[in-house]
Amino acid sequence: MTRKDSLAHFAVTVVGKDRPGIVAGATGVLYRLGCNIEDSSSTMLGGEFSMILIVSHEKPFTKGRLLEEFRGLCDELGLTVSVRPLTRDEAQYRAPEGELCMVSVYGSDQPGIVFRVAQEFARRSINITDLNTKLIGTKEEPVYVMMLEASLPDGATVEEVAALLDEIKKELNVEISVRSITPVSL
Repeated sequence: MTRKDSLAHFAVTVVGKDRPGIVAGATGVLYRLGCNIEDSSSTMLGGEFSMILIVSHEKPFTKGRLLEEFRGLCDELGLTVSVRPLTRDEAQYRAPEGELCMVSVYGSDQPGIVFRVAQEFARRSINITDLNTKLIGTKEEPVYVMMLEASLPDGATVEEVAALLDEIKKELNVEISVRSITPVSL
């Protein structure tokens, strides 16, 4: 799909205490303004709900107008909304360039699990494209779970990533598995 030059693009983030009506309220504001939702993701973290949306609208259209229209919803539902203008290139979806892999980490809850894996990936230009963490288990024995999807640079292999993470596995005393994944189109 070709993007029209006449469109303004924005990244809109919405965060607030989870409750029914947040998605309906936020998308209702965008609908009434005539915005098109081009991409979005939302999740609940603890008791907080968050969404990020890439939206477009015919020019001229401003960040200020979006924020003004969200003001009532923010007051009503106790939300925080931020808006960042995007260039056309920034709004364009880019398919991962290299092989995709899924990394799973399980172990005793401790500071540094996400940081150590992310740090090693950054050093090797491995791009994290999706990241989720959860604390499971019991109060007495909490278990930290991290699942991430990453795009490998050209020439890198899943086997090399697994070997790279072996040192972190020992350092943090966690289980780490790495597997290749095939992208699925929606």
